[in-house]
Amino acid sequence: MGRVVLFDMSSQDPERAAAFYSSVFGWKIAEPNWGYYPVSTGDDNKPGIHGGISKGPQDFAHGIRIQIEVESIDESLQKCVESGAQIVRDKMEFDEFYLAYLVDPVGNGIGLIQYK
Repeated sequence: MGRVVLFDMSSQDPERAAAFYSSVFGWKIAEPNWGYYPVSTGDDNKPGIHGGISKGPQDFAHGIRIQIEVESIDESLQKCVESGAQIVRDKMEFDEFYLAYLVDPVGNGIGLIQYK
């Protein structure tokens, strides 16, 4: 079962967004890495997820996208496309994970993440 493990918040002003969520909700915002501000939304002993805030690209300038953990990003991408999704950013490799962005058949932005 694919589990929602993170959220990505895209903004054209990520510093302002980070200041807002930190001030209003008490989120802990870490220093940016690759322009991505990691976000902790609370205690790990309570239900909830963490995420990040970054400057949105042309194809996703503003909005929130969930990250779904998968066992095989390649197989999941294939299943998504076969079921009507469109790939926005194909499989990307980072130090500890693979990541891809899609739009589901009804227009929602989602991410797939496979930890190494």
